[in-house]
Amino acid sequence: MSTQLSAGGADITIDQENGCRIDSLRVDGMELLRQGPHYGSFPMVPWCGRTANGRFRDGAAVHQLPVNHPPHAIHGLGRDLPWRTAGVGDTGAAFYFDLADPWPHAGRVTQTFELSGDALKITLGVETYQDSFPAQAGWHPWFNRTLTAGGPEAQIAFDPAWQEERGEDHLPTGRRIDPRPGPWDDCFGMPYGVDVTLTWAGELELKVASPAAWVVVYDEQPEAVCVEPQSGPPNGLNTLPRLVTPVDPLEVSTTWTWRRLR
Repeated sequence: MSTQLSAGGADITIDQENGCRIDSLRVDGMELLRQGPHYGSFPMVPWCGRTANGRFRDGAAVHQLPVNHPPHAIHGLGRDLPWRTAGVGDTGAAFYFDLADPWPHAGRVTQTFELSGDALKITLGVETYQDSFPAQAGWHPWFNRTLTAGGPEAQIAFDPAWQEERGEDHLPTGRRIDPRPGPWDDCFGMPYGVDVTLTWAGELELKVASPAAWVVVYDEQPEAVCVEPQSGPPNGLNTLPRLVTPVDPLEVSTTWTWRRLR
């Protein structure tokens, strides 16, 4: 089961049965997202990136998550679950799922999509009516490196305040360093909001923006580049926990804005 939204030459397909991911984002017929059941753009929730050894501390308790990318737990649970439909219109849609085992706390995750002819806004929310718990939320889009056969490769432009030093275990060491040139599989700090531009020369410019202060950039595969706004760094359940409480839910949004260059 999938949901399609259209506005002004832009079309998206959302597969709520496959992690409520965006299967397809087309602008004037050009596909922006890498195709395949594990790609597109998926939500990362209730954690982002890797959680060390699948364990996180919540007060005095230590919880074990499924180690789905040994030796770590990666990218949350939302991408692997079916989501329920809350509402669908011509240019907007909303979905949700309820947190349950193997996540140790009850809660609800929502995701909304708002499409226009030159932008897509996505919002993730995590709420609880019971116990407080740490959580993260973000997105993992796989943008095609080229949009057309033989066309130009995407160029990445951004100006982060720092880069999280990455250890041999692919987790941040806790040390902030000056940003280094790519290729990257790295987390960067942008304390005034994520602002990353992808440019396919002569075809399309895409800006990925978010009020979130963290972004992971991954461009080590020839097929795609990933620009991942998220509410905290990898392993952040342990190193920078953000509590979701009954009176203070977690909400994060990202807006992708495109400009045609043809």
